[in-house]
Amino acid sequence: MGESSADWAGIAWTFLAEVRRRSPLVQCITNFVSMDLMANTLLAAGASPAMLHSLQELPDFTPNADALCVNVGTLTADWLPAMKLAAELAASSGRPWVLDPVAAGASGFRLNACRELVGLKPTVIRGNGSEIIALANASVGFTKGVDSSHDSKDAVEAAKSLAQASEAVVAVSGAVDIITDGKRVVGASNGVPMMQNITATGCSVTALISAFVAVDPSRAFEATASALSIFGIAGEIGMEMAKGPASLRMHLIDSLYGLEQAPVFSCVKVSSI
Repeated sequence: MGESSADWAGIAWTFLAEVRRRSPLVQCITNFVSMDLMANTLLAAGASPAMLHSLQELPDFTPNADALCVNVGTLTADWLPAMKLAAELAASSGRPWVLDPVAAGASGFRLNACRELVGLKPTVIRGNGSEIIALANASVGFTKGVDSSHDSKDAVEAAKSLAQASEAVVAVSGAVDIITDGKRVVGASNGVPMMQNITATGCSVTALISAFVAVDPSRAFEATASALSIFGIAGEIGMEMAKGPASLRMHLIDSLYGLEQAPVFSCVKVSSI
């Protein structure tokens, strides 16, 4: 691989600029907690969100979306068929789709659902350390709700194994975000700890990954690392004005919307691991 931080800065800026230019339509089948922040993150980045999950609408809508984002946060048996059909339609239409396996190891039902979705060939899988380890090991275990019991670096080998088995790019969120395609591994170190105190930031960066992958599906690895870094930079800039999680949420969206080339080139922290 061998890209420097300067190379990654150029790559990240190119993806963001292309999202702003093309405004890709990103269909999100997601949880009730995250819908608002995911939609606003996509809008702030220049993409067009569609929070659409009706089974009856999918055959008409999903093949025309530029990307699909599937998030299992408030999973029910009623929603799973729509998630699976949407993934099948995206794949058959040559559209990229991204899976967020929220709390994958919390129950047998949830783990089996996530494994079924992985079998439908997502372009990218993004989760925290515990979620990726649960998926890679097909194991149900202790989980603090949607929070991770593992550091992202604890999940590097699990992420590589899952990437090789699924042929997806796998991203593990943490203090350092880990991105791998099973061979290459990079870490993105942007962001601030307080972002963990805002619900749905992880869900929202998954949506941003979907928008970045939409503009160049052939470079899903680069798109994923770029989205994670850009979102983290927006958090860093927002933190300069924030007084706490609520104001950081607002300033994060504003910072993403107004993000310019100079801070991207000076702040991107992506390097090989």
